[in-house]
Amino acid sequence: MQLVQLETRPQPPKPAWLRVKLPTGKTYSDVKSLVRQHRLHTVCEEAMCPNIGECWEQRSATLMLLGDTCTRSCGFCAVRTGRPGSVDEEEPERVVETIATLGLRYAVVTSVNRDDLDDGGSHIFAAVIRGVRQRVPECRIEVLIPDFKGNWEALAEVVEAGPEVLNHNMESIARLYDTVRPQAKYERSLELLRRVKDIDAAMRTKSGLMVGLGEEPEEIVDTMRDLRDACCDLLTIGQYLRPSLRHLPVQRFYHPDEFAELKRQGEALGFAHVESGPLVRSSYHASNQEAAAQTLHVMG
Repeated sequence: MQLVQLETRPQPPKPAWLRVKLPTGKTYSDVKSLVRQHRLHTVCEEAMCPNIGECWEQRSATLMLLGDTCTRSCGFCAVRTGRPGSVDEEEPERVVETIATLGLRYAVVTSVNRDDLDDGGSHIFAAVIRGVRQRVPECRIEVLIPDFKGNWEALAEVVEAGPEVLNHNMESIARLYDTVRPQAKYERSLELLRRVKDIDAAMRTKSGLMVGLGEEPEEIVDTMRDLRDACCDLLTIGQYLRPSLRHLPVQRFYHPDEFAELKRQGEALGFAHVESGPLVRSSYHASNQEAAAQTLHVMG
């Protein structure tokens, strides 16, 4: 098995298409203040997302449940790894209040991995979904969930709460899983997406891939085929960016034209929508992705 080797030397400069403006503006500051006020975390900050300025200026943020400390140590992720604290059972109420205050019509909620919990935190996801349904019924909700270590009862709890979209990221190709996601399993993630459809055949499922970690083009296509075989509806593809020298190195930067070709190939395989670009992340333009898929379903 070929593994990606860590490097301590600096990476080459990012190409021009990966450079973004520093976040500024009143709306950005307002969103940041609101998140702090409600003692919440966002994946935008914890994962060092390059789109934070653009998204927060549009009053869009991906809220992160269950604290800011993950029980896993993925080779690509900037989120803190360690022993998490106790679960804050009042967190769902504050998340719902934040969504209501922002006036969101589409909300994305994710979490750290909590392998220390029997249910992986599924009851917190379910509580947020139910809370949004009651407090902001016009708001559509997408959840980006962990694999719950294969606890399918935990998965069912989230699905049965009724999000519009259930997202679980594959992140990478099968050959690189031992390095990129050492505590995850490629087949388990595919099984999770398949099981969502077994519970609710009408629920839209979504997944995401990073490129630039040493995968071959045909391996990306093979992974897209695996996702379609699992009846995955929506796909995001973005460039991996190294958070620090402690993380996996970037093997190469993909050109925007290559992302356009990946989008074409994904749509040819039957995805309802593929969001593919250098700065694309799981929740980037998430409402537009879901709306495009919904329109395609109606037209079909």
